[in-house]
Amino acid sequence: MNKSIPVLAIDGPSGSGKGTLAARIAAELGWHLLDSGALYRIVAAMAVRRGLDVEQEQTMCELAQSLDIAFPDGRVRVDDLDLTDEIRTEDIGVMASRVAALPAVRAAILELQRNFAQAPGLVADGRDMGTVVFPHAGLKIFLDASAEARAERRYNQLKNKGLSVSLRDLLEQIEERDARDRERATAPLKAASDALLIDSTQMTIEEVCTTVMQAATQRLL
Repeated sequence: MNKSIPVLAIDGPSGSGKGTLAARIAAELGWHLLDSGALYRIVAAMAVRRGLDVEQEQTMCELAQSLDIAFPDGRVRVDDLDLTDEIRTEDIGVMASRVAALPAVRAAILELQRNFAQAPGLVADGRDMGTVVFPHAGLKIFLDASAEARAERRYNQLKNKGLSVSLRDLLEQIEERDARDRERATAPLKAASDALLIDSTQMTIEEVCTTVMQAATQRLL
């Protein structure tokens, strides 16, 4: 791991807006972007495609190690398949959370994540970027929001895509995933001790971006 490469780590629960934030900050800085959650979603999606049991740790570990993953032009390509839309479904998100709780899978993906740190810098989005993957990151953000606000945001996203969804079901899924992510034995979701905590419940994405860019200017640039 090259510690001379500046890293901005953004962690937080599902639906907090960290993916949108990370993409905007990376574009603003001209840095590389790591959507670490996509890696676990990819493993989950490929497991479903191949009819594999996501509870079988060794099987999931071998699958993670075997995949050829690339992110050309914002797309998600795996073994010549375009999984950009497929990995963003709610079902795959739930499966990904189960896959991410497996220690062997996390170990297999750890080195892949760290390899994304290249000049001029990296914005890394996930759940353990600041605590496990990049503990040396020059700036760590923990982005949170109430479960109700996160469910409503996701509901509006899916409705805008023409999908029929239940706000109550989305809230239940988010609360279940929060509990699973925070209580897992390996790399549980939590804020790093030196992270900047941001509650976006009452904030726009523009306000969050401004706050993070100000912190980045002070600590990284």
